[in-house]
Amino acid sequence: MEINKKVRSRKLNSKVDLTAMVSVSFLLIIFFMVAGELKKPKVMDFTIPQGSCGPRKISCYSGGDTYTILLGENNKLISYSGFLEAPLNAPKEIGYGKSGIRQDLLIKNKSMMEYNSQLGKPFKGITVIIKPSKKSSYGNLVDILDEMKITGITSYSVLDEFTPEETKLLASK
Repeated sequence: MEINKKVRSRKLNSKVDLTAMVSVSFLLIIFFMVAGELKKPKVMDFTIPQGSCGPRKISCYSGGDTYTILLGENNKLISYSGFLEAPLNAPKEIGYGKSGIRQDLLIKNKSMMEYNSQLGKPFKGITVIIKPSKKSSYGNLVDILDEMKITGITSYSVLDEFTPEETKLLASK
């Protein structure tokens, strides 16, 4: 008596442990989130005065609201109001920091805002023209841009064009 018995294969209960895969996945997600956040540029707001003349031509600005800062070598800083041909304040060498350029900028900006508010143009302060020389350090430019942010001056421009008089002024003192 032969019984037809089919040999059935025995199915094993296979389990895959995904614990390691989940851990690796979370680590990769965290890595790419952190890397993406670190990749974002950290910059300071930089506004350039708008007008029909453009930011590179300073002759269109009125001399009263123009304040020029010349950056030289060895942390040299010279500032004057108006135009160098007929400055409102004579060019003077001034220091960096709280009691130097910052105080001067705050005083000039406050007086210009008061003057403009009398004319009916509130919130219009001075326009600062920053001119770093080729011998000035990058840190000096960053320091001046920090001073613009600290003093709340939003109308400023960085120019690399020096007049011959300005070059002589930086070399003389």
